[in-house]
Amino acid sequence: MRLWAQDAEDAAIVSTLLQDACVKPAEVHYDARARRVVILAHRFCWECETPQRVHAALRVENVQKARRRGWPESAGPALELLGLVVESHGITLAFAGGAEIALEVEVLDLILEDLDQPAAAPSVPHHEA
Repeated sequence: MRLWAQDAEDAAIVSTLLQDACVKPAEVHYDARARRVVILAHRFCWECETPQRVHAALRVENVQKARRRGWPESAGPALELLGLVVESHGITLAFAGGAEIALEVEVLDLILEDLDQPAAAPSVPHHEA
């Protein structure tokens, strides 16, 4: 799968597909010179009939500024992505446990791409109410 999002409606689809993705803190990369953030994730395949996960990359272009809040050490456990929110000034990626990445962007330009074939997952992610 490869999706390109350029507006809030498209970004909502990307957010849904990335819900419950596992992201290692060390696999979030910001290249200020290229104005790009790349996040490698192990996303749950909500679009599949059986529980599966796939390695995927989210690329955010035209990033003017990136800030992290509540971010763990790079050797810490994987974070669970709850979703991304498009705001007037940029994008916020919210993770379970309160960690966030806030990106100021010139224009919305996201690319979500699966990097291999999905593989069986032990179960469907669930959250306490």
